[in-house]
Amino acid sequence: MFRVVLAGALLCALAFAHARPQFALRDTRNVLHSSEEWNGKRAIVVFFTTTDCPLSNNEVPEMNRTRRDYEARGVAFYAVQADTTIAAADVVQHAKEYQFSLPVLFDPHQILAKMTGATTIPSAAVLAPDGTLLYLGRVDNRVEDFNIRRPEPTKFDLREALDAVLAGKPVTHPRTNAFGCAISVK
Repeated sequence: MFRVVLAGALLCALAFAHARPQFALRDTRNVLHSSEEWNGKRAIVVFFTTTDCPLSNNEVPEMNRTRRDYEARGVAFYAVQADTTIAAADVVQHAKEYQFSLPVLFDPHQILAKMTGATTIPSAAVLAPDGTLLYLGRVDNRVEDFNIRRPEPTKFDLREALDAVLAGKPVTHPRTNAFGCAISVK
């Protein structure tokens, strides 16, 4: 009897651990987004950014290009304002100024940062539709380290991860080092 109860509790715990997170987050255009949008997608990309980070601001054009190149292949894209202390009006203005083509979400309880384990701005996470983390790290190698910056990237880590996921293969490097500011998770 004890084994059956223990096995049942373990199965419940495992099911909960792999359950897709439930959330409803507004974007800078006041559109509500939820994990239900992930239904039927092949992958989900979450880009962690903030208004005053030059490193993440430099990645916005690449994120827009990546969305353009992969969205039709079943990939959903979101940017997340990772600094919860920035005023909403500033985030709205920033999204317009930098011409984000992906929704910029407000996540005041840091649901997505906690779920992915993201600790750095800028960084990107690739998720399966059930919320399983498939990749976490840098978008590309434009910034290799705090003192090593390239005018143009030579390696596109996020794109490589997406190509693997879409091909049904494991991501070769599921974690890469992202350099920038720390995400202060509460």
